[in-house]
Formats: sequence, C-alpha cells, structure tokens
Amino acid sequence: MTNYIALLRGINVGGKNKIKMAELRDALSSDGFQNVKTYIQSGNVLFESEEAENLLRKKMEEIIAKQFGLKVPIVLRTAIEWKNIIENSPFHDEQISKAKEVATGESFYVAMLAEPLLKESEQKLLTYVSETEKCEIRGREIYLLFYDSIRNSKLASYVTRSNEYATVRNWKTINKIDHMLPNVQI
Repeated sequence: MTNYIALLRGINVGGKNKIKMAELRDALSSDGFQNVKTYIQSGNVLFESEEAENLLRKKMEEIIAKQFGLKVPIVLRTAIEWKNIIENSPFHDEQISKAKEVATGESFYVAMLAEPLLKESEQKLLTYVSETEKCEIRGREIYLLFYDSIRNSKLASYVTRSNEYATVRNWKTINKIDHMLPNVQI
C-alpha cells in the first residue's frame, strides 16, 4: 500500500470552488480511497492506495466532478516523494531567515507540478528571477523564495498561469503534512 498526498488546485479560494473537507473525505472513502485524511481547507488530502498515480488522479478528478460539480486539477505525490521535497530544499536556513525578515507573509513555497516543465517554459520562468524572487527547479518541483510577497510575484503567477496542473503550498503546510505522514524510509 502506498501513501499519497493529493493537492487540489484552487478550491475554497475567495469563496469559489467550495468543497467541504468532511464531504470530500466521505466521497473518496466510499469510492475506494483508504485512510483518507485532510489538512486545512485548501485541498490537501492524504490517503493510501495500491493504484498508480495517473489512475488515482483521474479517478479523484472524476469523483470531484460528479459529487461537487467542479473541474479541479490534482497533483499527487507519494510519501517518499514528499519527504524528498523537504530533504532536497535548495535554500538554506540562513537564506530563508533573511527572506522572512523582509517578506510580507510567508516567504518560502514549493510549486508542485504533475509533469516537469518543458524547456521553453523553464527558460521563460527563469526570466522572472530577481533580487526579490528566487526559484530553483527540481524535476516536478519549483522552490520559490520571496523577499517581498507571493501576491506580487511574477514567478508564482507564471507557474500557475502557464500550467493547469501546478499548485503551490507554503513551507509550513508542507512540513505539517509531512508530520501527518507515517514514517517512511527515503
């Protein structure tokens, strides 16, 4: 049995795409997802399954469309991949601390994609790097460090605008979800 994290994009934001997490847990559980848990209202779902990632994503999207009438892109990671995201952070504590000192709100995020960026998208994204916006691309993850605010970020805006299957979580949420996962060896 594999432990997965499903990241739903764009739900419960600004009063749009509303899904109650209890109802989502019930819908997924009744359709074969096991040990379903959620974390906060932004669409973080932990579960177990023996099915393959691409089948699970499609199945979950179909359940949400049927039960809630919404088209919601979903990005999946296994528990091992999640732990690797944390272990492979390209930014050091000192860099993150400096960003926190001057940033408005959270300063460290990870954008997770269903597929790696195409070369041309990667090159375009890198044109938005500046003194106040840093990024590091690692496969299907884009680590984002802001010395201002994600709200004003051209980097974050480009990632989510150019890729339907991209969703962003802050580092606190990533670590909280990590603590909810069973112990797995990397």
